[in-house]
Amino acid sequence: MFLLLGMGGAVGFLSGMFGVGGGFLMTPLLIFIGVPATVAVATEANQIVASSVSGVIAHTRRKNVDFKMGSMLLIGGVVGSTSGVWLFSALKELGQIDLVIKLSYVVFLSIIGGLMFIESARAILRKRKGFVGSGGQHKRKDHSGWQHKLPFKMRFRRSKLYISALLPISVGVVVGILAAIMGVGGGFIMVPAMIYLLGMPTSVVVGTSLFQIIFVTANVTILQAASNQTVDIVLALLLLIGGVIGAQFGARVGMRMQGEQLRVLLALMVLGVCVKLGFDLMVTPDDLFNIGAGGGH
Repeated sequence: MFLLLGMGGAVGFLSGMFGVGGGFLMTPLLIFIGVPATVAVATEANQIVASSVSGVIAHTRRKNVDFKMGSMLLIGGVVGSTSGVWLFSALKELGQIDLVIKLSYVVFLSIIGGLMFIESARAILRKRKGFVGSGGQHKRKDHSGWQHKLPFKMRFRRSKLYISALLPISVGVVVGILAAIMGVGGGFIMVPAMIYLLGMPTSVVVGTSLFQIIFVTANVTILQAASNQTVDIVLALLLLIGGVIGAQFGARVGMRMQGEQLRVLLALMVLGVCVKLGFDLMVTPDDLFNIGAGGGH
């Protein structure tokens, strides 16, 4: 019980600090301590709801949530998460869901972590050399030109953007599918997508990401419980209690750090989890066989 409370608190702290649901860390951690992958995915989606609500409350007080942008992301997220639960059920029937979950983590975490680390390291180096002003403005113009070619443009005043609604909706769909298959809030994809693809200010990204994550993971939890019966309520409650407390402290720490520093730390953690999962897949293939077959030695 204390191990689970501690895990929930630590991941909740990171949730508040980085604007991620924390599932990309918690789901692998649950798998590492012996929880079946299917139960870890569905239960973690439940826990993310609570830690994200706690994080959003903290960020709303500081006016760091763009609710209009969050609503567009949410529309895509509900569509994606509903489709993702259907796919989850189909893979479970085929007996391939455990392998798909772990391989999905290795692939996505390595790509996202690598790209975020490279970009953040470059941003820090540019800042030290004094090139931030000119480089940042040039990038924003490029993004604007590309975004203005898409239809259905909307004005997002809190984020100071005038872009197509199709962009955040598309990001929401992808993140919704990942929420269902991987038991994540999708923050590790949502945060970089909001910064680099949508061009949102880093200060607003964290709170807006958490706002969208609440409703998408709630949708996943309800659908997983109804379709697959893989939500463990006792496990979720213990993780939830720790997560809510941790998120409040994390939000306070995150406000004191610069955007580039937050992104580098997040990238390093993503890569660390990826390495551990990849190592387990290669070194202990018999575990996969045992889980899939439902037996053991």
